[in-house]
Amino acid sequence: MLRTDTVRKILSWYEGETPGLKSNLSRLLMHGRLAGTGRLVILPVDQGFEHGPARSFAPNPIAYDPHYLYQLAIDSGVSGYAAPLGLLEQGADTFAGEVPLILKLNSGNSLVNKQDQALTGTVEDALRLGCVGVGFTIYPGADDSYDMMEELREITLQAKSRGLMTVVWSYPRGGKVTKEGETGLDIIAYAAHMAALLGATIIKVKLPTSHVDLKDAVSSYEKNKILGETGADRVRHVMQASFAGKRIVVFSGGAAKNTDELLDEVRAIREGGGNGSIIGRNSFQRSKEDALRLLSDVMDVYA
Repeated sequence: MLRTDTVRKILSWYEGETPGLKSNLSRLLMHGRLAGTGRLVILPVDQGFEHGPARSFAPNPIAYDPHYLYQLAIDSGVSGYAAPLGLLEQGADTFAGEVPLILKLNSGNSLVNKQDQALTGTVEDALRLGCVGVGFTIYPGADDSYDMMEELREITLQAKSRGLMTVVWSYPRGGKVTKEGETGLDIIAYAAHMAALLGATIIKVKLPTSHVDLKDAVSSYEKNKILGETGADRVRHVMQASFAGKRIVVFSGGAAKNTDELLDEVRAIREGGGNGSIIGRNSFQRSKEDALRLLSDVMDVYA
């Protein structure tokens, strides 16, 4: 398929990047049912690390099999599949070239209290597996957030010099951020902006609420009449914080929810100018038939 004008415009925003990185970004944007639209739906499966196997896969036991996850990504026509090293290795040769891959390079787990993530893969692993990019989580606000940012700086340099994209999961927590503030409008916009400043090719954040968390930010939101009443308003503000919409931003599908709730969120993302969704538990925890139907409905909204 020939690259569309929409994709050409998006690539033009990434000034200073290598032809290799832009080629891999184009591969992602030109794959699947949403090819050429500038919208993305990505299947992420890093929840086994984060929450444990039973909490992740017991609702749909066939999802314990890494090949099932590859096949779900391929059959649904999503834009790409993101996962840690072991999951991608178990199927990368069998399904080579059938779906763009993103290697998640760091992971946390539910057995520790520390707000940090361990490096669990390398840029060389991503090259070996034929990935279009690498993924990395930062926790703005956490005690270890500066270390995470410095790790991301080094990984970004390695990845970009080899033509790979960086997809940054920017999830604020700790420090001055309250529990409610983890999805607050000001905090999510701040987290997205940080990811853009750190050189992210694609930014992943949670869908914000209307809550403004930082006391120092309240007056700015009130004085400048920053809208946050609707989901679309809030997405629009996050996009504004992401270099005036010149960075691709995808929003997390979050915890398991019913189809109507998820599709309402997707409509808000679309209307607010967001680039798409990254939907894990809400897809692979359902039967394959239900997951394919859900992902199809989501992509219909974006298309």
